[in-house]
Amino acid sequence: MKVKYLGYGQSEFEIGRIYDVLTIEDGWYRIMNENHDEELFPPKAFEIIDGAESNVVLVIA
Repeated sequence: MKVKYLGYGQSEFEIGRIYDVLTIEDGWYRIMNENHDEELFPPKAFEIIDGAESNVVLVIA
């Protein structure tokens, strides 16, 4: 799933940039930034660009 980052608190993610969602964990998106650091974000921090969730792993804790 591809999403556009809208902003959320202090982050190294670039506003307006498109990111791939690696997993969805308890409703939050795990996304890797340009430095290969992974972070969890609430969905409200993104706009879904390509909603194909077929390649996203859903993790339920």
